[in-house]
Amino acid sequence: MSILVGTASWTDKTLIESGAFYPPGCTSAEARLRYYASVFPLVEVDSSYYAMPSATNSALWVERTPAGFVFDVKAFRLFTGHQTEPRFFPKDLQADLPVTGKKNLYYRDIPPAVLDELWARFFEALQPLHAAGKLGSVLFQFPHWVTAVPKARAHVEHCAERMHPFLTAFEFRHESWFGEKHRESTLAMERERGIVHVIVDAPEGVAKRAHSVWEATSPELAIVRLHGRNASTWSGAESAAERFNYEYSDPELRELAPSIAQIARRVGRTHVLFNNCYRDVAQRNAATMTRLLKEIEV
Repeated sequence: MSILVGTASWTDKTLIESGAFYPPGCTSAEARLRYYASVFPLVEVDSSYYAMPSATNSALWVERTPAGFVFDVKAFRLFTGHQTEPRFFPKDLQADLPVTGKKNLYYRDIPPAVLDELWARFFEALQPLHAAGKLGSVLFQFPHWVTAVPKARAHVEHCAERMHPFLTAFEFRHESWFGEKHRESTLAMERERGIVHVIVDAPEGVAKRAHSVWEATSPELAIVRLHGRNASTWSGAESAAERFNYEYSDPELRELAPSIAQIARRVGRTHVLFNNCYRDVAQRNAATMTRLLKEIEV
């Protein structure tokens, strides 16, 4: 089994402020990434969701991490159907954006020429990681208002086509995608297009959460993303830190480990990412899961 375990950020504000993970004097961006990569073999890039990433940063990440280290990169928010303020677009493209009189723009609002340029720049930003063999997958995290209706499904499939040939992973937030009516067709769509199905662990019985489906749709990779199980803050938290403030107990992690190992036996590689980013909780949970999975492998 090839299983990499990591966290969904190495620059989270509460992680840095806690002083609980990085050693004293580890204060620069370079020092933090180098230290993180000495502890874990995998990380998820979250900043690329909020703003278009750059090839310059990607090249620095390649330089600052050892051979075999892997980055999963989140797709820019506009691509996934999230609301996007003009200020989050590249500055030189902002003059070409439509004036709608509204605070946010959506994918459907953007002129085709600007969309083409955004996709081209996104690909350009990924190239240094890809060339170095350090790009794991590109993660599309679709919001809960992207439901399994034909129009939304068409956009999801459009994203799959635009991302070819990069290995791409989809995480859905609306339950309709894996409800009784659409579960098999969603998995079939992922399999046909070589899309990595993201297995989600999150609070049970809450809104804005797709069903957990322990299936692999790509022979290359499976991804398990663990968001914590804080039901009280899942839907109403003001910040991501509050929403994901949850520490998995050792018994909870021990319960999850065999399912992860079982999925890992069916694919080439498996990524386990802790997204419960609050202080050093994700890092501690990732270290425990690494130990538990090694015990299973033995």
